[in-house]
Parts: sequence; C-alpha cells; structure tokens
Amino acid sequence: MTRTVLESQSKTVVIGFDEPFCVIGERINPTGRKKLAAELELGDFSTVERDALEQVACGATVLDINSGAVFSNKMAEDPRYADNNFVEPPLMAELIARVQAVVDVPLCIDSSVPAALEAGLAACKGRPLLNSVTGEEERLERVLPLVKKYNVPVVAISNDDTGISEDPDVRFAVAKKIVERAADFGIPAHDIVVDPLVMPVGAMASAGRQVFTLVNRLRSELGVNTTCGASNISFGLPNRHGVNAAFLPMAIGAGMTSAIMNPVRNQEMEAIRAANLLMDHDANSMEWIRLAKVLEAMKEGASFAEASAAAAAAGGGRGRRRARG
Repeated sequence: MTRTVLESQSKTVVIGFDEPFCVIGERINPTGRKKLAAELELGDFSTVERDALEQVACGATVLDINSGAVFSNKMAEDPRYADNNFVEPPLMAELIARVQAVVDVPLCIDSSVPAALEAGLAACKGRPLLNSVTGEEERLERVLPLVKKYNVPVVAISNDDTGISEDPDVRFAVAKKIVERAADFGIPAHDIVVDPLVMPVGAMASAGRQVFTLVNRLRSELGVNTTCGASNISFGLPNRHGVNAAFLPMAIGAGMTSAIMNPVRNQEMEAIRAANLLMDHDANSMEWIRLAKVLEAMKEGASFAEASAAAAAAGGGRGRRRARG
C-alpha cells in the first residue's frame, strides 16, 4: 500500500490508504490575514507560535508553513520588498525555526517561490512535505530537482500551463503527467501527494462528485495519496463548516488521505474523527473517546482549542516516535 512518510525531529507521520486521515493545519499563512502579515513585518511571531500550538492540540499532525506575506510599509521604504523572491526565503526560514521551537510535528513547506522552498528545506528538521509542484513546465523544472535533492515528498497540483480545467479528466491527465515526470527524476509515486483541485460546489454543482471520482481514480490508477484545500468546497456558501463537515468524510470514503484545513474547528474535526472510526483507522476507538472528552469540556465553556490543549496535556503527546539507530 502507498505510504508517504513525513518526519519531524523525533516523530513520523504516514499518509496512507490504511492510515488515519492526515490533517495538515493551514493557519500559518499570512495570505488574506492582514493582521498576521503586519505582525510578521514587525518581526512579531507570537501569533504564529500560538497557531502552531493550537493546531497541534486540536489534532493537526502536520503544519503547513506559508511565507506569502506582503510587507507594505517596508515596500514603501525599499522597493526590494515588492519582490516575493526577496521577501519569502528569509521569512520561510524564520517561520520554520519559530514553529519547530514550539511543536515537534512534520511540516509542509508552502510557497510559489522556489527559493523559499529551498530555504525551508534547508531550515527544516526531518522530512517535510513540499507544497507544491504543478504541471507547468517551468515549475516542473524548478521544483522536481529540489524534491530529488532533498529526498522529500511533494504536493502535485492538477493544473498546468493552460490553467485549471473544469474537466476532471484533464485534471487527472495533469496529475498523471506530474507523476511520470517525477519518475524521470527518480522520484517514486509514493512521494507524490496529488491535489486534484476542489472546486466550489456553490459555483459548480458537480464539484463534490467530481473530486470523489478523481480521488478514486488517482488511488486505483496511479497509486498516489491525495490532499486538498478542504474549505474550497464551501467557498461562497453560508454555513461553510456544515458543508465542510459533510464533505470531508465523503472524501475520506472515496479514498482521500489528507487535507490542508483549519483544525481549530470542532465540527470538521468531529467529522474526521468519526470517519477514521468508521474506516477502522482508530485503534480501540481511542481518538473518538478522547474527542468526546474534549467536547464534554466545551460544555463547561472552554473553546475547542482550550479543551483540546488541556486533553493533550493530560494525555501526553501523540504521534509515532521515530526509531533512532
């Protein structure tokens, strides 16, 4: 069975068909978070550290680290700050150092700037997930050598030089192309985690059925693990958490093995824990029982993050420790 192995300094997370669903926490991302971007511009990483701790407490086993910040004030003083190639590499290295200082989980290095990806790879302890490569020729030629050099798995996003297709067969063909090109570099299929691109169901009624079919094909025909930006499915709709909470177990049932998402939302995390239980990926129902205790504590007024952190402290750390030789 396909196993994509990620490592931190002392923990191993396996994304796989017979593994619990891998929750990749998305919150360390200044894109669209003006307050966070402003803090980072001032060298303030307190929100980053808090987000790292909360996401892990709530059930994220991997953290996505995105360095796409816009430093508006510095840009006015120095035109180099208008260039992401200047801003992102040192910021990525600092973000990773700050996160690794407070949590010990594998990381997902997330940037559109190849130099930032390499800076993250150099700063990261263990074996991170690289996010991402697409089917665009220039991107393939820039990112796949990094994947090979550092021997890390990579997220493969199913768009190419023609953009994002609404045709699921085209998106499958792009994923297949990336897997084949990766093989040319000596990168095995088990180190490719395909993002088939989830479309908003409010804009495309067939979006849910499309992704379920795509995930099944990617698993059965290419033998790869899969991921997605889970909240894309509900974009533009009211009660987004309800839609997300329905989508995730259905995607898991179709074969999806991970998602980049906000774990500090009890509705979605409850749905994932239930899906793990029903897929026989929760030994002795321990994670479901643990979540039930967290939800019970919330009735006393604690937030999901607070209750989860208290449960984690009481129960000790989770995650598989890597054998050391």
